[in-house]
Amino acid sequence: MTTTGASMEAGHKMTIRTVDLDGQVLRVGKRPGHDGGPPLLIFNGIGANLELVEPFVDALDGVEVIIFDVPGAGGSPAPLLPYRLSNLCVLADKLLADLGYTGEVDVLGVSWGGALAQEFAHLYPGRCRRLVLAATSPGVLMVPGRLSVLSKMIGARRYSDPDYLRRVGADIYGGAFREDPALLEEHGQHMHPPRGRGYVYQLLATWGWSSLLWLGTLVQPTLILHGNDDPIVPVVNARILASRIRHAALHVFEDGHLFLLTRVGEVAPMVLRFLRS
Repeated sequence: MTTTGASMEAGHKMTIRTVDLDGQVLRVGKRPGHDGGPPLLIFNGIGANLELVEPFVDALDGVEVIIFDVPGAGGSPAPLLPYRLSNLCVLADKLLADLGYTGEVDVLGVSWGGALAQEFAHLYPGRCRRLVLAATSPGVLMVPGRLSVLSKMIGARRYSDPDYLRRVGADIYGGAFREDPALLEEHGQHMHPPRGRGYVYQLLATWGWSSLLWLGTLVQPTLILHGNDDPIVPVVNARILASRIRHAALHVFEDGHLFLLTRVGEVAPMVLRFLRS
């Protein structure tokens, strides 16, 4: 395993490096912490590069954060063959070991990454201490969003076509994006298109996957966060998760799918309290 390092441009707190894990190169972001608690491993949404959640990371004062671009997204090249969520969990565990983390971590998953976070907590109960699930679902048996919205999610055009994002962004993300077009402009500036077949591989990773059969076995205290105007993942999915996970608390925001960014001033303190309670 080999690692090379590079810093982001001046003014940013996160350090970016590339890590080679047995042939799979990952672009990894790491933000140091000072509160002495376990680090937070973040799993991002489908097609999303790590910069998209940087405002949220900046607001997690004191928490050490690790985040990586999933193979085929951001700066991580796509592998030759498709993968499953379980494969990504093994890769994440290898990454933690390569970075020197041998103990427990807290895990936060956003949207598609929320499914990955559930799988990680299930496969590595001794590794995952606390779990935060944001704007996510139990998988294939979820209550789906509107077909008109999901059809726009099949492809990754919104990541590469700013005009298309402006036209459909409010319908996809809901909440504050319906009222403030400037949010779409700002969000789009931080997007990097997924690499080659990477977006398709992310879709295939969750094909047929569901956590409903084993959600009740999760041992981690879990904080479930959701927006009440989420066109992609209706809020009823959060209620299903909360009813199935034994040690779960649910909080619903008056917002859409990307409340993690649009309400960062409310969400970050809530997550901090949960992680350090």
